[in-house]
Amino acid sequence: MKINWKKIWYFLWKDDSWESLLVSAALVLIIGKFILLPALGFMLGTQLPIVAVVSNSMDHDTGFNTWWENNAEEYQNFDINKSEFKEFKMKNGFNRGDAIIVVGKDFKELKVGDIIIFQTNSRSEPIIHRIIEKGDNWVSTKGDNNPTQLNFEKQIHKDDILGVAKIKIPFIGWVKVGFLMLLGKI
Repeated sequence: MKINWKKIWYFLWKDDSWESLLVSAALVLIIGKFILLPALGFMLGTQLPIVAVVSNSMDHDTGFNTWWENNAEEYQNFDINKSEFKEFKMKNGFNRGDAIIVVGKDFKELKVGDIIIFQTNSRSEPIIHRIIEKGDNWVSTKGDNNPTQLNFEKQIHKDDILGVAKIKIPFIGWVKVGFLMLLGKI
């Protein structure tokens, strides 16, 4: 049986039918999930090269100075002052619906202020929060918009860290957020 590549090409790229649209969408998802994301992960040194922000835990819904006034006490408990925080990457946090490019980083290179992506047994989705304390083989994090630390982030083992936030891409993550909302997962 001979494959007619011209008909396949026409069906995928020029045909305006629902069938063509569905097959094309399926191919995009399959290629993205099983080829592009693993390749990107390999290049960036992490198994999770891009994450969608699905919560408001890192929002700064006011200007930095107002945000700091409302949150200073919690950070000062960890010996982080305003001038130090201003030097942190993504000092203004990020919003639900943003996408974050993640890179792998050696645990020894992590420092207070870095935003990490980590997995925990108590949550199915990875968490993306800022390091506020570091030990020999663990870190402690906090969501910038959370009033206090959550119990599961008080001592995150180095093996549970998936990577470090590198680049924020606004709004792209709304595709995942919308899908999760539709399914009732958030």
